[in-house]
Amino acid sequence: MIGQIRGVLVDKKPPDVLLEVNGITYEIQVPLSTLYQLPEVGKQLLLHTHFVVREDAQLLYGFYDAKDKAMFRALLKVNGVGPKMALAILSGIAADALVRTIRNNDLSALTSVSGVGKKTAERLIIEMRDRLDEWSTADAAELPHAGSVTVSKMTRDAETALIGLGYKPQQAARSIALVLKDNPEVAESEQLIRLALKSMG
Repeated sequence: MIGQIRGVLVDKKPPDVLLEVNGITYEIQVPLSTLYQLPEVGKQLLLHTHFVVREDAQLLYGFYDAKDKAMFRALLKVNGVGPKMALAILSGIAADALVRTIRNNDLSALTSVSGVGKKTAERLIIEMRDRLDEWSTADAAELPHAGSVTVSKMTRDAETALIGLGYKPQQAARSIALVLKDNPEVAESEQLIRLALKSMG
């Protein structure tokens, strides 16, 4: 099991980052919440990781914060939720916000995440509720603006709009990430969409 990995950030193309460790470059999939916290290419980076071995692949998932890794693992225990969906959920809703969403039985917030339907959302609430008993209530009560539901909803809306215009999901996510990095003051999805289209134009 690979629990943590530290190295030099070589490249970041959502949802993948490349991390070089002693001459070996690892390809690691990360949620958008982690992507927004990454340093510049060429800088040192420590990621908390979860290693998945399948018959046809060996996959490494990385998280900037240990709590995101813990939430990722909790999501994997839910019936019908695999790594891809767990990553999508954490890309759409920050870990602390997800705790509050589940405690409040907020189906609409969960179904706003791409790939999560009503039945899956209901299953998440039912199966996750008891597993979150020990999650810090202080963390769940006070949510920072960066990476919060508001920011996540804005990025989700922008990504959905770009995909609707014919752009590939990876292309849309990459463009949005770059726009937010260069324009942290953006607060509306419409402005984010316009800037993303301009950057891809």
